Amino acid sequence: MTTNNLTTLRWLTYMMFFMFAMTSDAVGVIIPELIGQYNLSMTQASAFHYAPMIWIAISGLCLGFLADKIGHKATILIGFTLFALACFTFAISNNFIIFVLLLSLIGIAIGLFKTAALALLGDLSPSNHVHTKTMNTVEGFFAIGAIVGPALVSYMITAGVSWVYLYVLAGVLCILLSLATLKVRFVAKPKAISDQPPSLKQTLLMCKDLHALGFSAAIALYVATEVAIYVWMPTLLKTYQGEWTLLATYALTIFFVLRAVGRFMATWLLNIFSWQVVMLVLSIAIFLCYLATYLFGVNAAVVSLPLSGLFMSMIYPTLNSKGISCFAKHQHGSVAGVILFFTALSAALAPLLMGVVSDYFGHIQYGFALATLFAALLMLAMLYNWWRNPAQLRLATV
Repeated sequence: MTTNNLTTLRWLTYMMFFMFAMTSDAVGVIIPELIGQYNLSMTQASAFHYAPMIWIAISGLCLGFLADKIGHKATILIGFTLFALACFTFAISNNFIIFVLLLSLIGIAIGLFKTAALALLGDLSPSNHVHTKTMNTVEGFFAIGAIVGPALVSYMITAGVSWVYLYVLAGVLCILLSLATLKVRFVAKPKAISDQPPSLKQTLLMCKDLHALGFSAAIALYVATEVAIYVWMPTLLKTYQGEWTLLATYALTIFFVLRAVGRFMATWLLNIFSWQVVMLVLSIAIFLCYLATYLFGVNAAVVSLPLSGLFMSMIYPTLNSKGISCFAKHQHGSVAGVILFFTALSAALAPLLMGVVSDYFGHIQYGFALATLFAALLMLAMLYNWWRNPAQLRLATV
């Protein structure tokens, strides 16, 4: 395969993650609009986030093996078709239930093309160290999309344009990426070493593997900590009345910018320090940001929560790449699906639980107390990873 073709494949993957982030990370800006427009509780409005995440989880677990079975290209194109269809349908609907159903279809689509893209990145990487650096670059483009999406929604709302057109724009981008996918040549599908073809049964058996479960659990804790920011931080900071109102207004944008900067710094950091040390230090910093919010309330949150984006930046792509690299290339689609299942399940349930807790106690600050617990558990998991280094042997032999 030529260098130009490999470069095209990498850029195609970058733009997939950019497109995904445009829609998924804009929900924090959209939810306050939904609450006002449809007179919803925080628990009801959070369906805009947890519905697609639940279906990403189901799709990743039940359909992740397709990337190994029918190939990356076919799986990506199926996902793109479903994604574009759902996005364009947003323009002809004005019903909250229909929106949730469309987001569920988007979740299925993302589960398909994201697992295929993650498997493709593994196949393109000659070592787990290169895989980790590549994954951080890919997540850097995700972080850029996470900046663009909320910014577009904020501009649309200010200009009097409906937020649904964010999805129309994402649909147009999806069509362009589909055309690029049709033209580019993909790497050959890796041959399985065992006689068992990729299937849902093989994926479910992989759920018994301690390395798959360990990395999935760590990623789930990280995701529970991160989604609290982009789903509920705008709601929390609406109660802020201090001197830094401008910072509160752009807090989510600042969080996404710092997360993007951190991910592009990952290559430099990972060349100097071991990934275990980096994960431990960053998880401690995240916990301290949440602890400050828990102890001092919204006055501290206006600074500490956006700042946490810089520390969150490298954790997900690094853990994700290491988890996938623990397995042979012909299993990358399946294990990516397993990890994506726990990722999306956490992304769905954590903000939902935060919404339920906040409704019960009467304020979103109680939801962030729960998020502080998630951050503490993540820190303990990274401490164990640094102390015992449980994946060392598997990463050295696969």
